[in-house]
Amino acid sequence: MPQGRQTILVVEDEPPIAETIVYALQTEGFATRWTTTGRDALAALAEPGLALVILDIGLPDANGFDICREIRRRCAVPVIFLTARSDEVDRIVGLELGADDYVAKPFSPRELTARVRAVLRRSDGGSGRRPPPGAAARWQHDEARCRISYRGRPLELTRNEYRLLGALLAQPGRVFSRDQLMAAAWDDPGAALDRTVDAHVKSVRAKLRAIAPDADPIVTHRGLGYSLREEP
Repeated sequence: MPQGRQTILVVEDEPPIAETIVYALQTEGFATRWTTTGRDALAALAEPGLALVILDIGLPDANGFDICREIRRRCAVPVIFLTARSDEVDRIVGLELGADDYVAKPFSPRELTARVRAVLRRSDGGSGRRPPPGAAARWQHDEARCRISYRGRPLELTRNEYRLLGALLAQPGRVFSRDQLMAAAWDDPGAALDRTVDAHVKSVRAKLRAIAPDADPIVTHRGLGYSLREEP
């Protein structure tokens, strides 16, 4: 990845569209990485310094929604969907999967770059993998080993508990709906129920309380979902 500039991953299989996006981003000072398949996009996630993904829904080897779901399982890098399908149902589904924005074709390159900058501002211009400095002393997330520690003690988490807590930890303060947490933590979100998420949150809370009885870092937002408490 080029040094000193934020790198945007463009996942688009139509060269004329991709070239337009890449040119617009580079003109605005971004570095770019272009892939044409979902498989190559997922491989690119391992590269350091990735700031944002622009993801086409209609890819030759995969559905963009499935790729977004897999991205969310691996990290919290911001995602902007790019699609020719602009109806409201697709938009809602995309955002519930954890996408940060949604741009329909045809689009203005200037509008797209403005959306990119807006999303990066909201996510503090990074991949969202690191908690803020105030939380660093409380949480350690070793993504390579799929291990989360709280106040210096490793948590014994199931796979779904790990994924759920990882999603919350990546963006402290953000309220995740139950559907978003299901998409982040379950292989088949449609098979999970709202109360399944609630039960897993209850279990994670119990494991955190075993370490710090007076702490309750997961906040319940009645009728909305859950967030990780932003701590100074």
